[in-house]
Amino acid sequence: MSDVKLWTWIFVGLTFSLYIGIAIWSRAKTTGDFYVADKHVHPVLNGMATAADWMSAASFISMAGIIAFAGYDGSVYLMGWTGGYVLLALLLAPYLRKFGKFTVPDFIGDRYYSDAARLVAVFCAIFISFTYIAGQMQGVGIVFSRFLEVDVKWGVVIGMVIVFFYAVMGGMKGITYTQIAQYCVLIFAYMVPVIFISLQLTGTPIPQLGFIGNSGGEPLLQKLNGLTTDLGFTPYLSGSKSVWDIAAITLALMVGTAGLPHVIIRFFTVPKVADARKSAGWALAFIALLYLTAPAVGAFSRINFIETVNDSVYEATDETATPDWFKTWEQTSLIEWDDKNDDGIVTYKAGPENEVKVNRDIMVLANPEIAGLPAWVIALVAAGGLAAALSTAAGLLLVISASVSHDLLKRVFVKDLSEKGELRAARLAAAGAIFAAGYLGINPPGFVAQVVAFAFGLAAASFFPAIVLGIFWTRTSKQGAIAGMLSGIGFTTAYISISNSSTRLPTCPTIGGSAYPPKVLAHSA
Repeated sequence: MSDVKLWTWIFVGLTFSLYIGIAIWSRAKTTGDFYVADKHVHPVLNGMATAADWMSAASFISMAGIIAFAGYDGSVYLMGWTGGYVLLALLLAPYLRKFGKFTVPDFIGDRYYSDAARLVAVFCAIFISFTYIAGQMQGVGIVFSRFLEVDVKWGVVIGMVIVFFYAVMGGMKGITYTQIAQYCVLIFAYMVPVIFISLQLTGTPIPQLGFIGNSGGEPLLQKLNGLTTDLGFTPYLSGSKSVWDIAAITLALMVGTAGLPHVIIRFFTVPKVADARKSAGWALAFIALLYLTAPAVGAFSRINFIETVNDSVYEATDETATPDWFKTWEQTSLIEWDDKNDDGIVTYKAGPENEVKVNRDIMVLANPEIAGLPAWVIALVAAGGLAAALSTAAGLLLVISASVSHDLLKRVFVKDLSEKGELRAARLAAAGAIFAAGYLGINPPGFVAQVVAFAFGLAAASFFPAIVLGIFWTRTSKQGAIAGMLSGIGFTTAYISISNSSTRLPTCPTIGGSAYPPKVLAHSA
């Protein structure tokens, strides 16, 4: 067993044991525990749990990879996702907590005095959550596939089993305290490698300073800009999008973030409205720690990737000449090399002569290996990626569970359902959702950030208008809310699906037999 694999088993085993232990300790005994942790979560702890819930596999695994290849254009994700959280914290969270309900469909149903509006909101919540959760379970499969040399399908199954324990047993109470632990794991795993790499490249342990510092006597960003320009790629510091395009994508991501049901529900878990505001502030501080570091991770990984790939010589008769990290990741099909001219030398550049295909989802996970960091650091990143994916998956599963048991059964179809019966229904719904999530993780509709962007677009078009107008405009009617949610989710789904299917570009490498669609859905959303 390799050192990386051994360390990964150790870290994954320890963290998974911690998550299961918390689930057993915090087992939900009432529906209040299951849905909103009995509204007794401290604002600081809720802020940490919210950060873990919100920072999914897309934030941990994909975002820095997008920035690594998109450069300036990747800033839309930083601005859109963090700006959306500010929008949610200031515009929606306190008012939703003051309303005192359990779920977003609960708010919509009572605000518009309509079971029909509630049912439409349930449909939107389940559709958005399943779309989002596909990316999380896919991220789990990627990590297991590479670091534990487990088939993607079995990696997803293992993730399902772990989530089953603390989502089904503990509900929101178990999920909250598990997410607190997962935040500590993911932020530690994210920061340690980038600190090491910052020291290697720029001599400073502070990644944000290293990002704007010098590398080899030259400003790091200027060096990266020169490398990408020389290879024929879009210059790293120059954007290919217009100001209006960037503004539109950023706005879409902002309102999508503010409409995500699994984030909104976290503000129902604190005792008072004032605590909702406090927990929002704490969550923003915890989120900023990762998001202010992501540009450095992207820049560092791209520099190391370009230099190690283009300086590598591959000999058909001498496999030892192959860089270990490249050869290892080739086994996952997330990076491929096709020696088109049979010269034994990797050509990584823009245009038809390019011989390297790389999936952006590997950049954060492969970054420590590319930089030659110790095995325990590489394994730590794997544990962090799992924590990010599982924390968000658990929050989404709770949304689905609560939508079925509380909003459908208790509030519409079986209004005399006992608390014990409702709790049993919630657990059964969570268990069923886990199996469906596992299927979507094995058969994903796109790469991690792509699927998440789809979910953001759906939330932006359906929930956000109904919630904002429901809070701030008393004349909003149930007919308008229903029409808005249905037309928003329908049009967005159709537009993105048609745009994606009409694009005729080569497919990217596959995972689990499912080809990644080539078009980035975020640009359509």
